[in-house]
Order: sequence, then structure tokens, then C-alpha cells
Amino acid sequence: MNTIKFKTNINCNGCIATVTPFFNGAEGIEKWEVDINNPQKTLTVQTSSLSERDIVTIVKNAGYHAEKLID
Repeated sequence: MNTIKFKTNINCNGCIATVTPFFNGAEGIEKWEVDINNPQKTLTVQTSSLSERDIVTIVKNAGYHAEKLID
């Protein structure tokens, strides 16, 4: 399983509520969370089958922006 982190503009609990159905409905996402207390609003996704591009597309479809964080 891969863990991938992204910088996002998901910055409040209302935003998390908006993206939740997109992440929970996406096949291949095992676990996800957004740290809205982090200045980069870090989205952490655990997946065994999705690519970085797939996750960015899910975020975009929810109306937000995501950029992979370099490890």
C-alpha cells in the first residue's frame, strides 16, 4: 500500500465534508485524512491501486486543488 501526501486548499471542516463523498466513493482509497491545522492543509491518502494523478483528479472533481508533496 502506498501513502501519498498532497498540499491542498481543503482548509476547514466544511471543505472536508464536501470532499468526503468523493474520497469515500472512490475505489482504491483505503484511508484518507486532511490535516487542516497544517499550513499546507496536507491530504494523506493510502491506496494500493490509484496513482497521484488519479487522486489529484478526485480532489479537482470535488472542487479543490492538490499538489503532491515531495518527500
